[in-house]
Amino acid sequence: MAVAQMVASQLTLILNDGDDIMTGKTIYKSKSFNNVKPTATPDQVFAIAIAVAGLQSRPLYNIQRKDSTEISQ
Repeated sequence: MAVAQMVASQLTLILNDGDDIMTGKTIYKSKSFNNVKPTATPDQVFAIAIAVAGLQSRPLYNIQRKDSTEISQ
């Protein structure tokens, strides 16, 4: 039976960078932070993301967490 183990996690803040002058579409910028503890709960990651977003000059649009998993037998 295969077993999955989370080995790494990354936090990405998606920030609103305003509107494109030519198209009028919103431009998004992202900032990624590696080495997030894989055992961190969604509430803990959310709290850190909100704290870090408060230090940014652009408004926060979205928060993403990307997990990497190793699968073995």
